Amino acid sequence: MLVQEDYEKISQIKDRLKAARDRQKSYANKRRKPLEFIVGNYVLLKVSPWKGVVCFGKKGKLAPRFVGPFEIIEKVGPVAYRLDLPENGVHYTFYVSNLKKCLADPTLQVPLDEIRVDAKLNFMEEPVEILEREFKNLKHSRIAIVKVRWNSKRDPEFTWKREYQMKLKYPNLFSYVSS
Repeated sequence: MLVQEDYEKISQIKDRLKAARDRQKSYANKRRKPLEFIVGNYVLLKVSPWKGVVCFGKKGKLAPRFVGPFEIIEKVGPVAYRLDLPENGVHYTFYVSNLKKCLADPTLQVPLDEIRVDAKLNFMEEPVEILEREFKNLKHSRIAIVKVRWNSKRDPEFTWKREYQMKLKYPNLFSYVSS
């Protein structure tokens, strides 16, 4: 009698667990979409910050989650792909969940000779000319400011700067501006 009741309770628990598992699976599958890539596509490779990131020259907590882009050389199975990786001891075949489509075109590269950066990786843009000069009136003082045009590679860039700071850094710009 007791054994029969235990079997019934166990089967009831199993049925409820299966129903809960099926319900969670249906929720997960609603958002899941099958990923497929074509040979020649470029993908980003997901790396763990604690394992294997050192192979790509990055390590630590702030390392990127994805590295790449890498080209897909071959489709190994229905969900595995072989990538064109540099020689660093990492296996070349990856499961599809570790890949992410690269949306940028990896063939487009910015020529590095046009970009100048300093030691802190800030863009170095030089002022070209002083366009205007104005005075800002504060409660007890007046501050001279100048409108500066910079040699930006993107678009013409203009900013207002304090005149004395610009004279200290770039005195050659003030040879033709009346003080």
